[in-house]
Amino acid sequence: MGVYIGTSGWSYDHWQGVLYPNPTPVGKRLDYYLQKFQTVELNSSFYHWPRQSTFANWEQRLPDGFQLTVKAPRGLTHAKKLYAPEVWMERIKACWHELKQKRAILLVQLAPQQACDYDRLAYFLDQVPSWMRVSIEFRHPSWNNDAIFTLLEQHQVAYCIMSGANLPCILHVTAPFVYVRLHGPDHQHLYGGSYSDTDLHWWAGRIREWADMGRDVFVYFNNDGGGNAVRNARTLQELAG
Repeated sequence: MGVYIGTSGWSYDHWQGVLYPNPTPVGKRLDYYLQKFQTVELNSSFYHWPRQSTFANWEQRLPDGFQLTVKAPRGLTHAKKLYAPEVWMERIKACWHELKQKRAILLVQLAPQQACDYDRLAYFLDQVPSWMRVSIEFRHPSWNNDAIFTLLEQHQVAYCIMSGANLPCILHVTAPFVYVRLHGPDHQHLYGGSYSDTDLHWWAGRIREWADMGRDVFVYFNNDGGGNAVRNARTLQELAG
């Protein structure tokens, strides 16, 4: 059982002077990130899935105990909308093997326009190997129903708990681990704002509850603007112990 708190991505120009000194070469930013955090959510993989050799290089570069979460490619989630996932899943599995003990969660974020399709999700989950931990972020509200929650539980796939503008915050646990994405407290703009200490104390309480249940907990801040994600993640680390 472990608690892993980090950010969505590690390389942002506006984190100069917040996470890494100004100036810091792009290639050195990860080194500074690794000094502060034990996990990260890779978002660039959504736009361009890395080569298998890149995953092998990460396995060598990341320290022991570090957990790398990777966002599934938009070719699978947004272009094909999980339809006929076999080719993509074979490619993902090959890369996932390269990470060995440093692989954390495969995040599958569905498009906001994609409404609930039970059969398509069920078929996709049948293609996911049992050794791969997966969390699914549903952006369309129609997915939030008991049938979908039960399906996730049957496959031990985590419902992604969200915080952000116009996103429902449903504290539903469907897997042996918990996955949380904190997109920012701004009620008007997604990814905006900085969480207050009161907010972070509340989340720390939830984390302790889940950890006491024997579940691994993964929390990622996605409000990167102005370095808010870095500051919020560091504070939550301290509060959650």
